[in-house]
Amino acid sequence: MLAILVLGPEKLPEYAAGLARIVKALRRLAVGAQEQLRGELGDDLIDVDWRKLDPRQ
Repeated sequence: MLAILVLGPEKLPEYAAGLARIVKALRRLAVGAQEQLRGELGDDLIDVDWRKLDPRQ
């Protein structure tokens, strides 16, 4: 693993824990944004077929 060589085995757990905290915070942010959108737009957001709105289609 490249991270072991770059960071060293003693620092790797510290950086992995930090990365895990960042990922958890981003997930909470995404869930909060999704709940806010659902609250503002209503349940019609669930029924949207996002594939039809994809410009590549």
